[in-house]
Amino acid sequence: MSNIDLEKNFAVIESLMKKEGVPALNITAFKYYYTQLVRGETGLISEKEIGEVGDLPDLECMSDQSTVGKENVKRAVIIKLNGGLGTSMGLDAAKTLLPAKGKYTFFDIIIRQVLELRKSFDCNLPVIFMNSFRTEQDTLNALKEYPEFAEGQNGIPVSFVQGKIPKIRQDNLLPVTWEKDPSLAWCPPGHGDIYLSMLQTGILDNLLKLGYRYAFISNSDNLGAVIDLNILGFFADKNTPFMMEVADRTAADHKGGHLARTREGSLLLRESAQCPSDEQEAFQDISKYKYFNTNSLWVNLEALSKLLSKNENMLPLPLMRNAKTVDPLDESSPKVYQLETAMGAAILNFSGSMALRVPRSRFAPIKKNEDLLALWSDIFYLNQSFHVCREDRRRHSEIVIDLDPQYYKSIASFKERFVHGVPSLLDCRTLKIKGDVAFGENVVLKGDVVINNSSGSQKLIPANCVIEGEYNF
Repeated sequence: MSNIDLEKNFAVIESLMKKEGVPALNITAFKYYYTQLVRGETGLISEKEIGEVGDLPDLECMSDQSTVGKENVKRAVIIKLNGGLGTSMGLDAAKTLLPAKGKYTFFDIIIRQVLELRKSFDCNLPVIFMNSFRTEQDTLNALKEYPEFAEGQNGIPVSFVQGKIPKIRQDNLLPVTWEKDPSLAWCPPGHGDIYLSMLQTGILDNLLKLGYRYAFISNSDNLGAVIDLNILGFFADKNTPFMMEVADRTAADHKGGHLARTREGSLLLRESAQCPSDEQEAFQDISKYKYFNTNSLWVNLEALSKLLSKNENMLPLPLMRNAKTVDPLDESSPKVYQLETAMGAAILNFSGSMALRVPRSRFAPIKKNEDLLALWSDIFYLNQSFHVCREDRRRHSEIVIDLDPQYYKSIASFKERFVHGVPSLLDCRTLKIKGDVAFGENVVLKGDVVINNSSGSQKLIPANCVIEGEYNF
């Protein structure tokens, strides 16, 4: 916006952030991205600037690296991104507290995975949760159920809180105010903030002093992201500063971020928010852009420390200008921008960074209730090591589920329609539900299923019903 006075506006923002107790380093970083916003820089990456990736190292084809991984596991740490509230699912608490499988929440499964890995690796493998100001207390409360972590992790805290930034009004680019709930005027700055937050909180320096060198970073809602000795061994052997796990894009991932190369040959991550609107068709071409970012990253902590120091204690990541409303559950509330960055975008910042193709089994995130339905179903099970595994009996590839958002978008309304249990999806390839439909016990869905209810009132699929094809009320 040409009529915006950058310095005058930011003086207001800086005063507000100081009053909120935001550290000076975080304020400086926010000014970097706010300046781009005022100048009209959207962070868009055009087709003209990038090309296809080509062949990548493949976990399923490479030689066994587990011996090297075993030698380095005592120098590794797990970091889980746990700042999300799952507002797209109608949640107002940490998404990891949702039931994931049976009686276990996502948080339960992550903690049990780590405890099993400690036994297997014969070391006190640390796990650290990066929380937002909204999820920190939820995490600490959940940890009370696990006395093993109350004893500490060799001087490593189990959590740290990422930064906090104001939401910016779209009309005048000033901080928004919201009297109904003042906390909604603030948000985390995306998971790209992890590098600055590790430095700001002292976590990075502490890990280096204690002899840790490798960090495996992944989303808390991706239960397939478990530390793997083969991958750790490959990462350590290559001595690369940064490595991204990528998987083959399918029809289910066509709208997600993809890997590309710059014209100079460097690897680059492009998110959907960075794609010009008139290039969406090319963005979604899975034959051209074959790999997507699983958001599971391997970072050499020494290299990260050096890069931060070189860049005046921040990584200049591409801006993502996310347009939202100040209250995510109230579309009539003021329109705002959330200035965010993606941690995977750092693949361009590290010289010599790599990407590794991994099997789909390492990617099972929950971003919406359709994903949760698949996870709750008999497509997946938990093994004795608390790994989420796909049933061998399933013959189809990824299931595509489309639920009517009017009745299934919020977690509360979603649960109400499956009080008798979720249907069997083991032999289901696609599922589309239009209208208000609830399910009885032991319902089985097969093949390509379409369920229509245009009556305007809720209808129940009878118990023990088997549906294949179209079902109309």
